Amino acid sequence: MIKWIISDMDGTLLDDNGQLPVNFDDTIIELKKRGIIFSPASGRQYYALTRQFSRYKDDWLFIAENGTMVVHGNELLSYTSLPDNLTAKLIATATSLKGVYVVVCTCSGSYVISENAAFFAEMGKYYTNYKIINDFYSIKDPIIKISICDCDNRNMLDTAHAQLAAYQDKVQLVMATHIWLDIMPKGMNKGIAIQKMQKKLHIKPEECMAFGDFYNDLEMLESVGESYAMENAIPELKAVAKHIAPTNSQGGVIKVIREYLQKN
Repeated sequence: MIKWIISDMDGTLLDDNGQLPVNFDDTIIELKKRGIIFSPASGRQYYALTRQFSRYKDDWLFIAENGTMVVHGNELLSYTSLPDNLTAKLIATATSLKGVYVVVCTCSGSYVISENAAFFAEMGKYYTNYKIINDFYSIKDPIIKISICDCDNRNMLDTAHAQLAAYQDKVQLVMATHIWLDIMPKGMNKGIAIQKMQKKLHIKPEECMAFGDFYNDLEMLESVGESYAMENAIPELKAVAKHIAPTNSQGGVIKVIREYLQKN
């Protein structure tokens, strides 16, 4: 019996226009009646997730910032920060890259320097609680993630990933989308966050169902018994998933969940 359902957002739960599927709210109501937990698991900021899902803020377990921050209601259940002795070097390297934009993330919010219009349009999809500052080194809170956006060239592998490869033994570099790269604490990902919560909630992997479409969903699918790669997912994710769900544009996540509810 499934006790916890986890879904990525972009390319998975949301369609290509960022819209929720038909019957989403009705399905969530039915899950709550049955005592099944629902969680968005995303590279998005926690505050962006709760703005979109404000009506569910007190009910859901939010896995934000690709797993570096987990919140239920107003309670911060878990967070993992980048090593203090590395953050200055990482920020210096990230900000030195040409043609990309940087977001520095903490549990209390995010920080940016650039006010480029195209960057702000892209950033607004994922970050709603942010401050524009003059100097990243003035940030006092622990840094849980550094995100780099290549909304100009749309070629993240060449513009940032290759230049940051020297840090791969100390931090984790994760392609969140084709134009976003996340620098995260070593060994931290959605899957690790899920495993921590499975222990805390006394839920077995086989009692969990998860949906994803991109590289940052790989460990998440490996951490659950019922794993679904979307039909529109990258081949690498389909190779590890137990099942294939209809595409995000077809509302695949909700279709699979409703089929499960009808059968059980």
